[in-house]
Amino acid sequence: MIVDCHTHVNFATDEVGRSEHLAAAGPVDVCIVLAGAEGPGDETNKKLADYVGKHKSKMVGFAVVDPTEDKVSVSNLRSIKEKMGLKGCVLYCPACGFHPANSRAMRFYESAMELKLPVFFHNGYPVPQRDAVLEYAQPYLLDEVARTFGELKIVVGGMGSPFVEQTLALAAKHENVYADLTVRPRCVWQTYNTVVAAHEQGIMNKLLFGSGFPLSTAGQCIETLLGLNMLLADTNLPTVPRNNIRNIIERDTLGLLGIEHEGPEAGGSTGEMAREREKDKAQEAEETED
Repeated sequence: MIVDCHTHVNFATDEVGRSEHLAAAGPVDVCIVLAGAEGPGDETNKKLADYVGKHKSKMVGFAVVDPTEDKVSVSNLRSIKEKMGLKGCVLYCPACGFHPANSRAMRFYESAMELKLPVFFHNGYPVPQRDAVLEYAQPYLLDEVARTFGELKIVVGGMGSPFVEQTLALAAKHENVYADLTVRPRCVWQTYNTVVAAHEQGIMNKLLFGSGFPLSTAGQCIETLLGLNMLLADTNLPTVPRNNIRNIIERDTLGLLGIEHEGPEAGGSTGEMAREREKDKAQEAEETED
């Protein structure tokens, strides 16, 4: 099963944006759709719930929450899960200008953990506003959150870029902290270094596949990941086993985050992905014979 853990839809635009998002989700079985921080959160979350509700087998929605402005009690947050049908929450700490461990945010995490709502921190690249607080994007600030709420499922968006090393350390330290490997096909060298660093630290199992749509599409990102070792064929640079790279793409992200979803059966990859898998197996067999 292929899950894209990081996509966006701009509900300020017309239906064209939604059509493009739906088309881009073609190569994956399920995509997580993150509500944006633009405009009133309640209105955005309702639009998101309506959109993913029309594509229940294909999409999982994460509601946007600003703990400094929104009501964060269990009773108030329960509507996100039970009434709207959204399965997680996304926070934009730098853009909204709050420290990830401030008092109201900590009350929010307590409620989210009780409701078993995973939290996606969209703190890294891109930070759109000039007045966004980059200091609050640093992943090490989430260490207090992970220590205090050990059962809370946390995803560090975009590998916490530009603070990737902090993200790797955080994921290695905490069982329920994961890192969204949002692949940028135009930045292959950056993607390569991130994957190699995770492999060398033994935390490849903590990387979740993401496209960051509309920054890129799932198909482009899958192609980039599977082609990393081919780019290094004539070099002495370290490589990562193809099985490990495929495991990122095919990771059971929904299961890891505790998300129940009535969608395609696990293991039901797309035809394109299946062909790539067979191609990789053939290449591995050739290398073994050599």
